[in-house]
Amino acid sequence: MRISTKGRYALRLMLDLARNGSGSPVRLKDVARRQEISEKYLEQIISVLNKAGYVRSVRGPHGGYVLQREPKEYTAGMILRLMEGQLTPVDCAADGNSDCTRAENCAVRILWKRLDDAVSNVVDQVTLADLMEWQDADGKE
Repeated sequence: MRISTKGRYALRLMLDLARNGSGSPVRLKDVARRQEISEKYLEQIISVLNKAGYVRSVRGPHGGYVLQREPKEYTAGMILRLMEGQLTPVDCAADGNSDCTRAENCAVRILWKRLDDAVSNVVDQVTLADLMEWQDADGKE
């Protein structure tokens, strides 16, 4: 499983909004500069986040984007799944996938399912608030 730049940048964008917003709008141009990501690419990502209700757009001279909820209410898994779709390493490990005729008797599927469970257990437990704490502990901005 590989996380695309869209998923990675979405996490960085949301973390930047959490760190620099404090309830006031953050301009995408400022996020692009701080994160060293193309503003055009961030526009594509913010559009998905906005449609999903994760962020809200504020218009006007002091406009930008704000988180719709508190940082502790967003998990890395929520953001990554929004941008990437399923995070399962192989299709047969996805819940409800009955396409594989070998699924009932496949020992290797157990490995894929355990790997999927392990990834989910991590990304679904880590929140934006956790990432903010980790960043503060590292002394990085």
